Amino acid sequence: MHWLLPLRPPVRFSAVAGPSRNTRTTKELHLLHATDDKEELHYRLALLHAPGVGPVTFSDLLGRYGSAVAVFREGREQGALGTYLRGPDWVAVERDLAWSEEPGCRLLLQGEPEYPEQLAVVADAPPVLFVRGDAALLSGPQLSMVGSRNPTPLGAETAREFAHHLAGVGLTVTSGLALGIDAAAHRGALSAEGSTVAVFGTGLDRVYPARHRELAHAIVEAGSTLVSEFPPGTAPLPGHFPRRNRIISGLSLGTLVVEAAPRSGSLITARQANEQGREVFAVPGSIHNPLARGCHQLIRDGAKLVETAQDILEELAPQLEAIVNTPPASREADKASRESVPELDKEQLELLVCLDHSPTSVDRLVERSGLTPDAVSSMLLLLELQGYVVSVAGGYARTVKRE
Repeated sequence: MHWLLPLRPPVRFSAVAGPSRNTRTTKELHLLHATDDKEELHYRLALLHAPGVGPVTFSDLLGRYGSAVAVFREGREQGALGTYLRGPDWVAVERDLAWSEEPGCRLLLQGEPEYPEQLAVVADAPPVLFVRGDAALLSGPQLSMVGSRNPTPLGAETAREFAHHLAGVGLTVTSGLALGIDAAAHRGALSAEGSTVAVFGTGLDRVYPARHRELAHAIVEAGSTLVSEFPPGTAPLPGHFPRRNRIISGLSLGTLVVEAAPRSGSLITARQANEQGREVFAVPGSIHNPLARGCHQLIRDGAKLVETAQDILEELAPQLEAIVNTPPASREADKASRESVPELDKEQLELLVCLDHSPTSVDRLVERSGLTPDAVSSMLLLLELQGYVVSVAGGYARTVKRE
């Protein structure tokens, strides 16, 4: 069941019935047919640079005139657009074409067979996608992950673990290359030698934030994908990132939110996913964690509460059955592995049971376990090295590993 997020709190919503108002009809998609004609490609790129022409206006113009060539030759638009149609920015078009000829780069026009079908049905789908890396990943099964740019260590570890598991069974993990949860999701997918897609809010020649240049390079080197609707040279303007978010959700079967404050931009992505008719999942957290409140609000409004990556796979099973390799035997093995931790001895297991998922002080662990402070400290170091706990402000917290 899909659900609706409130545009302004505290309005409540009910389940979606019928096609979403934010998806295209088959007739509308036919109007966006692509062509192998180079002239049409050039004029579509020129229209992309026209002032005041976003995805919806772009689609309307193509529907009205039949082609981008006709828009320029027959268009009778007024104002800034009319002026531009009489003198297009051919320098920008040449720059786009030159970029597309670089190794690993290409353009995808809406209506082409390679354009991702999941995204094509979204009402404001980008008319052109700039792609670096494996464009085929954009048409495969994806799960988007978003969340706080300043997560807790436990939140970042949770995102990494979810992404590692999901990518490990064949889902592509899609996110926005932002700080925090986005980066953890990309890295988790890469750690599983799986696939990940990074959606930019800039041109692909401008990595934002700059500190993620190495991560962007690693994504491409691993055979995964960078994608943007913005031409090369586009700067990171604030309004670009909400636009980017609807691509993140539009490419995906569902969106998972891991740690989000009540006003987090991640909730925009969740709302857009819902409006696009996609599933929305949220990881719950401590009532004392401000970054859990956005997720709790999503759950109250109908998002699916998930505790493990397997919860997501089971929810998406009807859509993934023919694609993702998760046979029943492997699910049972995964369940068994989460129910036992054979490599830890008895005292380590007992200490692990004493740990919460919120910060627990060493003194509290000594009190709960009955062990000496030295024994607790040495065991915590071992558990942290093995990935069972993470050091956080106020002590240690248990991770999602093998729960």
